[in-house]
Amino acid sequence: MRMKTVLGAALLSWALGATAALADDITFAVVGPMTGQLATIGDQFKHGAEAAAAAINAKGGVMGRQIKLAIEDDQCDPKQAVSVANRIVANGIKFIDGHACSGSSIPASAVYAESNFLMMSPASSNPLLTDDAAKNGWTTIMRLYTRDDAQGAFIGPWIAKKYAGKNVVILHDKSAYGQGVADAVKATMNKDGLKEILYEGINAGEKDYSALVTKLKDLKADVVYFGGYHNEAGLILRQAAEAGFKFQLIMPDSIATPEFWQIAGPAGEGTLFVFPADPQSKPEAKEAVEAIKKGGFVPEGFTLFTYAVIQAFAQGIERAGSDDPAAVAAALKNGEPINTVIGPITFDEKGDIKNAAYDINVWHDGKYSKLQE
Repeated sequence: MRMKTVLGAALLSWALGATAALADDITFAVVGPMTGQLATIGDQFKHGAEAAAAAINAKGGVMGRQIKLAIEDDQCDPKQAVSVANRIVANGIKFIDGHACSGSSIPASAVYAESNFLMMSPASSNPLLTDDAAKNGWTTIMRLYTRDDAQGAFIGPWIAKKYAGKNVVILHDKSAYGQGVADAVKATMNKDGLKEILYEGINAGEKDYSALVTKLKDLKADVVYFGGYHNEAGLILRQAAEAGFKFQLIMPDSIATPEFWQIAGPAGEGTLFVFPADPQSKPEAKEAVEAIKKGGFVPEGFTLFTYAVIQAFAQGIERAGSDDPAAVAAALKNGEPINTVIGPITFDEKGDIKNAAYDINVWHDGKYSKLQE
């Protein structure tokens, strides 16, 4: 009888110890389009976050706690994003590395804000994400990426100067991201004296854009700025080439993925796009880039931004001395830079990064690099 009691006490002690050990872990959610047409972005999110967690854990974790990741798929669908957000809150995961598409991040942010959970997007660029959060007094909605208005202020004047007197068309895919960045480019381009000959939304997800190509051909479009994603961009270019029509395509950051060239093929030659100054070339990224490549993945697109979000969470928790999301958000906005793979980052009061810098990149022979002017 006594042996059973001792054994029972031992088992209870082991169970309590195991529970305590589990409690010592800290879980971050990683949310993006893990499946669907934009799954390449989700893949970047997953690899970036996993590499960051592994590197931090190898150095002792966060205040002695190991990072665990919960990978969630929102397919860049607003309704699914809200459903995922509610599940994350119900599971008590207080830190969210995501979402990707602005159309998903904006509605999901309200769910996180209500619970004072900290969401930091490594990709969503629509200004409304942080502008609305500030307006509503939400302090735990942040962005470790650039804004559409900043991107528009960078590329709009360049287009106006470079293509003065040319027939410029602005298209968008009607999404919060695509239309948002197209509007930002239109505003700054117009302000600098160049007026587009057509401003129009297209239907994303279609397979036949021949009618659009005919319209562009009839308008004798020299340049097309398209606010949208790589799938539609690649198809439009390929179908234009099949019709014997060539124009200069300029895109935002969404086509920093090999899938663009897989769809467009040689028709993608010379396509230009804007992206934050090459994160892979930063000295701070060297170790991370090597580790990710060693695993067989090239850290393009949003990979290193997602990595940087995990770093921001870790440093914010250590700076605050707490895993309370509101305290961590306040600590990250205190004016002191955090160290990340994309360089030192400082957040403003809204939760946006300060002093964003951009490159214009060009696709050539299946790869892209900084445009040399």
